[in-house]
Amino acid sequence: MSEVSSDQTLICVPGQVLCAASEFTVAGEGTYEKLGYIHATLAGLVHMKKREKNTFISVLSFGGGATVPIIGDIVTARITAVQHRMAKCRILCIGKTALNRTLRGIIRKEDVRATEVDRVELHKCFRPGDIVLARVLHQIELNVFHLSTADNELGVVVALSPSSRAIWGAESIPMVPICWTEVQCPVTLVKEPRKVAKVVPEKGESLKKNLALF
Repeated sequence: MSEVSSDQTLICVPGQVLCAASEFTVAGEGTYEKLGYIHATLAGLVHMKKREKNTFISVLSFGGGATVPIIGDIVTARITAVQHRMAKCRILCIGKTALNRTLRGIIRKEDVRATEVDRVELHKCFRPGDIVLARVLHQIELNVFHLSTADNELGVVVALSPSSRAIWGAESIPMVPICWTEVQCPVTLVKEPRKVAKVVPEKGESLKKNLALF
């Protein structure tokens, strides 16, 4: 096991244990925390950055081109599966940066919204194919991140209407939010439950540009 210090240059490989995690030693970009230790996500150079009382451990890729979300980042993701306790997704963008590699996310039942957490029913919050905005809580393991949609501005931003296919064929129509818990198909007027994000127009425009890449 390697202990990171500020006066040495450490080269690491993916999965390597870098140091013990603590209240003031935090996993940053290119790393994740598991079982009380900080591991490397990338092959590269280990860096330390002090911010107030905290020391952030990060890894800079040799190629400099790897993009990995860190705690607090807002990501755009597509829901791939909805289970009783969690929803699984594929992360598409970090902020405005589209990804060219596969990163996965998990939204647990207790992290969907900030209130009435015990009454959350995931199938009424997300459906496979939905596009969501979520905040990164931490990295669970290599390329897998724990996400939250508990803030008002986070949640479903694009939901396609399956009922519109009966009229428009293969082309699905985006549903329109009618409140923070429902969306409606503008063609069939069918309503579906969702955890809707409160998106301002500028963010919505940026989102459309990012989604055009997929």
